Amino acid sequence: MATMTKAPAPERPDNRTEVRAASGAIKKLIFHLLLIAAGMVMIYPLLWMLSASFKPIEEIFSDPGLIPTQWEWSNYSEGWNALPHPFHKYIFNSLIIVAGCILGNLVSCSMAAYAFARLRFPFRGMFFAIMLGTIMLPIHVIIIPQYILFNNIGWVDTFWPLLVPKLLATDAFFVFLMVQFIRGLPKELDEAASIDGCGYWGTYLRVIMPLCMPALATTAIFTFIWTWNDFYSQLIYLRDPDMQTVPLALRLFMDSQGQTSWGALFAMSIVALGPIFGFFLAGQRYLVRGIATTGIK
Repeated sequence: MATMTKAPAPERPDNRTEVRAASGAIKKLIFHLLLIAAGMVMIYPLLWMLSASFKPIEEIFSDPGLIPTQWEWSNYSEGWNALPHPFHKYIFNSLIIVAGCILGNLVSCSMAAYAFARLRFPFRGMFFAIMLGTIMLPIHVIIIPQYILFNNIGWVDTFWPLLVPKLLATDAFFVFLMVQFIRGLPKELDEAASIDGCGYWGTYLRVIMPLCMPALATTAIFTFIWTWNDFYSQLIYLRDPDMQTVPLALRLFMDSQGQTSWGALFAMSIVALGPIFGFFLAGQRYLVRGIATTGIK
C-alpha cells in the first residue's frame, strides 16, 4: 500500500524580519532628513548672500526672505566697475598669486616629504619633529620678522613675499600629508626603480610623484582655497592698489563712515566664490581619496 507524503507547508514570512526591515528604512529616512536639514542650515548664509546680491540696498536687511521682491540686476555691473580698477584686475592678481603658491607647494613640499619618508640622513627624526612643531606657530608670530626681511630687500608691494616662502616648503601641513601618503607606498617600488638604474631623482619623478596624485591634488585644492581667501598676509604686503587682490578689493566696498554699497559687495562676493567652487568640484574625488589614504582622521 503506497504511503501518502504530506506536502510541506508554505513558509510564512517572518514578521520580525519585516518589522526590522521597516524599522531600518524609517531610521535611514529620518537620518537623511536630518542631514538635509543640517545642510540647509549650513548653506542658508550662502543662499541669503546670493539673494541679497539681487536686492536693492533698502531691501537687503529689511526683508529676510530669499526671493527678492524687486530684482536689482545692476548690482553686478556696478560692483564690477565701482573700484579704482575693474574687478577682473583683482581676480587676475589673485590668480597669479594662487598659481605661484600652488606650484611652489607642489614642488617643495613633495620634495621635502620624499626626503622624510624615503631617505636616510642624520637627525631626520629631529628635523621632522621641528617641522611638525612649526604647525603650532601662528602667522602673527612670524609675520613681523618676515616683513622686516622682505622690506629690507625691497619686496614689499610685490608678489614675492607671498610666493617665495612657498618654494621653501614652509607649509608643514602639506609636508606631513605627503609624508603619510608616501609611507603607504610599497618600498619594493623604490627597489625596482633602483635596479632599473634610477637614482633618488629618477625614483622621485618617475615612481613616487605619479602615485602621489591624490595627495598632490589635495595640496593644490587646499592651497587654492587658503591663498584665494587670504586677507591678512596680502593686506600686509600689498599696499599698491595695482597689486591688490580679491579679498582686499572686497574690503574696499566698506566705507569707514558706514556708507557701504551692500548690493555691489554681495554681488562681487558671489563672483569671488565662483573659482573656489569650480576648483573644488573639479578635484573633489582626488581630495577625498587623498585625505582618506594619508591617515588623517
